[in-house]
Amino acid sequence: MSNIIVLPLIVPVITAILLVFLRQNIMIQRILSLCTLGFVIFISVVLLLEVQQQGVMRIDFSGWIPPFGILFVADSFAVLLVFVANIVAAICVVYAFFTIGEHYEKMYFYPFVLLMVAGVNGSFLTGDIFNLFVCFEVMLLASYALISLGGGKVQLREALKYVLINIVASWIFLVALAFLYGTIGTLNMAHISLRVMEAGADPLITTVGLVFLIVFSLKAGLLLFFWLPGSYRVPPTAIAALFAALLTKVGIYALVRTFTLLFTTNSEVTHTTLGIMAGLTILAGCMGALAGRDVRTIASYNILIGVGFIVAGLAIGTESALQGVTYYLMHDMVVKAMLFLAVGMMIYVTGETLIDNMSGLIRNYPFFGWLFFIMMCSIAGIPPLSGFLGKVLIGQGAIEGGNFVLLGLGFLSSLIVLYSLLRIFLSSFFGETILSIEDEKPLPKRIVLPLTLLSICTIALGIGAESMAPYVKDAAETLHTPSIYIDAVLNGEKWQGEVNK
Repeated sequence: MSNIIVLPLIVPVITAILLVFLRQNIMIQRILSLCTLGFVIFISVVLLLEVQQQGVMRIDFSGWIPPFGILFVADSFAVLLVFVANIVAAICVVYAFFTIGEHYEKMYFYPFVLLMVAGVNGSFLTGDIFNLFVCFEVMLLASYALISLGGGKVQLREALKYVLINIVASWIFLVALAFLYGTIGTLNMAHISLRVMEAGADPLITTVGLVFLIVFSLKAGLLLFFWLPGSYRVPPTAIAALFAALLTKVGIYALVRTFTLLFTTNSEVTHTTLGIMAGLTILAGCMGALAGRDVRTIASYNILIGVGFIVAGLAIGTESALQGVTYYLMHDMVVKAMLFLAVGMMIYVTGETLIDNMSGLIRNYPFFGWLFFIMMCSIAGIPPLSGFLGKVLIGQGAIEGGNFVLLGLGFLSSLIVLYSLLRIFLSSFFGETILSIEDEKPLPKRIVLPLTLLSICTIALGIGAESMAPYVKDAAETLHTPSIYIDAVLNGEKWQGEVNK
């Protein structure tokens, strides 16, 4: 059964290669892309049930026993993220069917999306930190192509910034890997954790950990986010929604895995730094969301607020907070895709991007207005929607750990998020309508369908939190107690002696 761990990476890659040869047949591309994502969703459900029964699972490539070979590891945290990421990707692909246009579809849009999703899945499942770099690059190379599709002047300018920043981050990643291997002598994540425990609070290892913090912060948009608002504003809506939902979450996942498993011996330095960066990111995101007048700019800064809030939970580090991080990561994938799809639809029907130039949309598009309202409430953390429980658990963890500054910043950000989105809602959907009956653009049901599906997802994550609780608790326990992961990867009894020496 462990062989299926590799399928979320392999199947999208194989399909993407096949679709390159089917460039002119758009319908087959659509069907195969959606079937591939559906298959990965099914596999992730099977994996989640298996992990719940058997514990953490792994597959060793080419028969090399850890820590000498490359491996994939499936724990509840990784598999939950694979599950939600592929659901969101499938819904965004459905939206692209009806909006992206044949011009993009014939420029290898679907192969690039599948390669990006493959990189995301591989990043979540790998148990080797060099392989994490490889999966990152697969994801980023595909995103470089997607952000450049269309070739408008502004788009190319922002794409160039996005590519250059990520190339620099990847170079720093390689340097950090070289220092890590030179210091520890291994790249297997579980083995790194053992070696770091043996070394204790070694200053060199702590420095290497901080270099990884810089790398993953660039990828996640944590404090070093100057590239993000512009880059996420220029692509077509379907691509922007995919980016908002998935790309920063991989950076956050890397931060969580790194600072709960690898670098845990000097948390006074690493976790304090994480907390400071998270607080500053929340503040900067709030200021950007309040100052923004363009709907996509406001949406981009809301991404940053979410990043800061999740990393604040990581910095707090209690088991309750890590449960909140897991819930909130799943929630954030769904609602950020919703936010960008909703914003794109507003721009489509009005032809405007400034909120001051939109009003009265509720009269023309009442159902769309209520979907926006659900999304707004979910992002703000209003029960019973998906954002509520994650915020409560992170807040509980902050109280347990005495992190009252992060607690205050986190819940202040909820008010700012609610205000920024309420400003869009009241200005754009209420007031005197700017669209006459003659000027009203039709909003076909097939275009509203993806937003409806995401609304169902956020409601289901909130109302169905109790059914998800065993998996989330298992994920948080594995993060909070690294020995569970280490024992599963390195066959506990054999390697326990190495820790005790």
